[in-house]
Amino acid sequence: MPTSTPDIFGQSPTGLAVIFFAAFLGGIVRGFSGFGTALIFLPLSTPYLGPFGALIGLTIMDIFGPLPNLRRAWHVVHRKDLVRLLVGCALLLPVGLWLLTKVEPEVFRYAVSLLALFMLAVLILGLRYHGHVGRGMVAGIGAAAGFLGGVAGLPGPAVILFYMSRPVPVEVIRATILLFLFGFDFLLLGFLTGMERITWAAAALGLVLAVPNLLGNWLGGWLFRPGFEKLYRATAYLAIAVAALFGLPLWG
Repeated sequence: MPTSTPDIFGQSPTGLAVIFFAAFLGGIVRGFSGFGTALIFLPLSTPYLGPFGALIGLTIMDIFGPLPNLRRAWHVVHRKDLVRLLVGCALLLPVGLWLLTKVEPEVFRYAVSLLALFMLAVLILGLRYHGHVGRGMVAGIGAAAGFLGGVAGLPGPAVILFYMSRPVPVEVIRATILLFLFGFDFLLLGFLTGMERITWAAAALGLVLAVPNLLGNWLGGWLFRPGFEKLYRATAYLAIAVAALFGLPLWG
């Protein structure tokens, strides 16, 4: 398995094929299930791009996916909760990123794959937090998401496990999560820029990857049929499991 390289475009044809396939597959899964881009892209791409290269590519390409839905989400979002989530995230995101600079790339790969498998188990079992989620806890959820987003590139698990227990309409929860993750991308880019981790090559690769990712989103949405929801969800779970297992450093 190849290791990270300072020149992100300095990949073998096989490496580039896997990276583009990961962006495309992540888009397809998100298109018909509504989630899964990071859970698929990070395990598959990190062996080739390294932790920061994979994070930058994911963040930049993922900015374009929710653009068509932002206006609608803004009309129904719980704005005070959104602020609490983002403030909490901004506090611990740099801590997660700092920790990421202190660990070996193999540790990041283990963290990403194991967290993806854990999240998959939670989704399959339908586990949710059923306790009270107050205002302070919302900020804490944002902080946990920021830390996990910094150290493993996966801010979603904390939000899905805990914030979805808020006693608010489902469309409000979805809009708040969508806008939080959109804001997270910009926070992450800001901190990575301050850490001087973003290069022109990495940014350009992220923009290029947005193309197969958007095509995947479109294809996944086109393939989706409500009557086959269980089949699509099972397919998404299988794709996430395979990507997570492939991303483990056990294979070299």
